[in-house]
Amino acid sequence: MIDNEEIRLAKLCVEFAKEQGAQDCRLNLFKSESNLINTLNGAVDNVSHSLDRSMSLQLFVDGRFASFSTNRLEEQDLKDFIVKAISLTRVMEPDSARQLPEPERCCKCATNGREMGLYDDTFPLMDMDRRLEIALKNCLKAENTKDYSIVSEEAQYSDSEFDNISLDSRGLWCRHLETSFEYASNVTVQGPEGQKTSNYEWIARPMLKDLHTEDIAGKALEKAVAQLGAKAASSGRYNMVVHRDVASKLLTPLLNALGGYALQQNNSFLTDSLGKQLFSPALSVYEVCHRKGESGSRLFDSEGVATKEGPIIENGVIKQYFINTYIANKTGLEPSVEDAVRPLLKAWPEEGLDCRAIIGRCGSGILVTGFNGGNCNSATGDFSYGVEGFLFENGEIKAPVSEMLITGNMKELFCKLLYAGSDTRSDQSKLVPSLAFEGVDFSGL
Repeated sequence: MIDNEEIRLAKLCVEFAKEQGAQDCRLNLFKSESNLINTLNGAVDNVSHSLDRSMSLQLFVDGRFASFSTNRLEEQDLKDFIVKAISLTRVMEPDSARQLPEPERCCKCATNGREMGLYDDTFPLMDMDRRLEIALKNCLKAENTKDYSIVSEEAQYSDSEFDNISLDSRGLWCRHLETSFEYASNVTVQGPEGQKTSNYEWIARPMLKDLHTEDIAGKALEKAVAQLGAKAASSGRYNMVVHRDVASKLLTPLLNALGGYALQQNNSFLTDSLGKQLFSPALSVYEVCHRKGESGSRLFDSEGVATKEGPIIENGVIKQYFINTYIANKTGLEPSVEDAVRPLLKAWPEEGLDCRAIIGRCGSGILVTGFNGGNCNSATGDFSYGVEGFLFENGEIKAPVSEMLITGNMKELFCKLLYAGSDTRSDQSKLVPSLAFEGVDFSGL
């Protein structure tokens, strides 16, 4: 964790920058430790340990702005660094839109970094023996069968600690502490006719006691075996169910289009959409960044602005843009936070729907369990994604499919939203459940 000497140096830098002629400055101090163990077929393949420490400084000098970073945290080195940085900032073009956020918008309650309950005090007690035990005991334990043979299993255990302090010349002081413990398995199998498929499963938790890894490798194996024999289905328009593990792929373009930089640069398909109903009433997305004990929850953004919970999209209506101080000053839009911190796509039409229940309601269509490349045009919303998954009929899975392509437009797609499940995973940064859409264009055979 960041120690008292590093905190002293951070405060000194802010004061020294003011002494040297900066009207304002913001400083972010980051420190992290991570450990990783990769295994291959039940044996240790490689081990890594990394430490990272850096300081970023944003300077506001005579109407000009520049950002700098360093990892040399010795007092004299920092003073020399700041003197040079201020000199360089003075040669930049003036930009009156560059300002610190008003103090009343900034977070006041993140004083020790532990407020969100995301730091596990057992992290400093972890040693290599304990890490090896977790990594090795959960490797795949399965035999070949007449239907498949196991080609390989690659697994990974990792843990990390992250500490971030933000302060500025107007009195901002915010801290965020978080730990993460993760385990993942990727299994490759081969069928009787020589076809190979791979699939994965993972779990991530802020607290080690909640990292239940016993069935991760088994689930990865089950998913890989299920894809054996996959081939393209006939082209056509199908109901599409998207599994919760990959559904965030479809929400991300919407959130990006609500971002200030995209809006300011006319590179958003949601320009001038605030307050308008552009999507199905089934679509509601909320910011839920204050849930204690859940990874990704944050009390402040990179500017130190206090995060807030509330609607982003509600019943299909756009409720919020993500506008930092700079973009607000450039465009005249109301400032908010920089990005969605922890968006939740709300269940609809009722709670209790998981992927299986949604398939049952849709009757027939294609379940998408993986995306293989593709993109979404940020200016128009037109998309094209490679997908794989399963054909289903009468609510039952019939056959695996692969090498399929879905095309369309994001605004039109989310007007066709039929169902949103209540099966989100807490270990994802975007809380998106299984989703169902009507009449999506698939290209295959």
